[in-house]
Amino acid sequence: MQRVRLSSQQAPVHKLGDSQITLSPKFRLAVIQSSLLNPSPDLELSHGGEPLIPGLPDDVALNCLLRLPVQSHTASKAVCKRWHLLLGSKERFFTRRKELGFKDPWLFVFAYHKCTGKIQWQVLDLTNFSWHTIPAMPCREKVCPHGFRCVSTPRDGTLFVCGGTVSDADCPLDLVLKYEMQKNRWTVVNQMISARSFFASGVIDGMIYVAGGNSTDLFELDSAEVLDPVEGTWHPIANMGTNMASYDAAVLNGKLLVTEGWLWPFYVSPRGQVYDPRTNNWESMAVGLREGWTGSSVVIYGHLFVVSELERMKLKVYDADTDKWEAIEGPPLPEQICKPFAVNACDCRIYVVGRNLHVAEGHISRVSRKGTCEKKWCFGVRWNVVDSPDCFSDLTPSSSQIDREVVSFKEKGEQTNEQKA
Repeated sequence: MQRVRLSSQQAPVHKLGDSQITLSPKFRLAVIQSSLLNPSPDLELSHGGEPLIPGLPDDVALNCLLRLPVQSHTASKAVCKRWHLLLGSKERFFTRRKELGFKDPWLFVFAYHKCTGKIQWQVLDLTNFSWHTIPAMPCREKVCPHGFRCVSTPRDGTLFVCGGTVSDADCPLDLVLKYEMQKNRWTVVNQMISARSFFASGVIDGMIYVAGGNSTDLFELDSAEVLDPVEGTWHPIANMGTNMASYDAAVLNGKLLVTEGWLWPFYVSPRGQVYDPRTNNWESMAVGLREGWTGSSVVIYGHLFVVSELERMKLKVYDADTDKWEAIEGPPLPEQICKPFAVNACDCRIYVVGRNLHVAEGHISRVSRKGTCEKKWCFGVRWNVVDSPDCFSDLTPSSSQIDREVVSFKEKGEQTNEQKA
């Protein structure tokens, strides 16, 4: 080991971390040599000799490159070393986007191969309308593509996958997985209190609620629980009061709405429950709401919309004042979108993913209804179809979620309460 001679001449003493602390020439040389042997990718990206894009300042060029669709990264990173450093790592790419304030929405589709049953996640960039994949979920057992429930927490840029069933065993799982968009990785988090499949789920004020579903003995559950994503712990909440598996669920006005949907042979009216986390209490759903809930739901403009699996797959909206559903103006779902489909929404747009992962984007408009004293709205829809690549021809959607890139703490405090579903 090389020795370093220290001078006996006294010098001012600084605490560790003092901004005025300096290194001797030998130590400075050692630091430089270390950085040359193990260069920081971020340092090379920031201070490379060649420009990111010739003729443009690096800050402008970086802003341009961060808008590249993820699908094009494989080809683009071959341009030069600095592009490779930026585009070769999704974690570094999304970290830089976060630093510059990008908050674009992404549509995450949980799909399965119709022949093999193999599950996978495909992600649609809703800005560039290009697809890319994310890593496979770390499931220890072979799982069935049905029975999972997926929720997203847009403020944190995370996606949670809960429950599910083991393939060929009808055995529900208590599994909980978390995907972090910025880090592009899955982690296993604390399991649910009860194993369940085909249950209701929703996010209210950043807390994840699950209720009902099928149990390990194939009986329906009436239990419910809540996850605090920050603490990572599950806590029981009030029982539903009825054993019920969930056909669909939504979060409206800070409450979790759960319906079992119509069951063959349609002799019995479907049941529905509404949970209020402020009182930790369940109550029965209004008759008109549960009987007219005939498809997959989203919440837009503070109203509950359903893409009906009946009625020529028209879009309809629920009126709480009259306890009735009304068809909205506009055409039915485009013919390219075939069942089964997954539905989600972002701002005033609804996204319906059908077989082969064709996507229908519906723009929801509203105008004030004339001739009424109270403020009533009349809604309309315009559809646009995003065709999928040929390689998706054997894929069927099981679920979908829309997530946004994580924002800084300061920006979180400035945001208003988001509509969650």
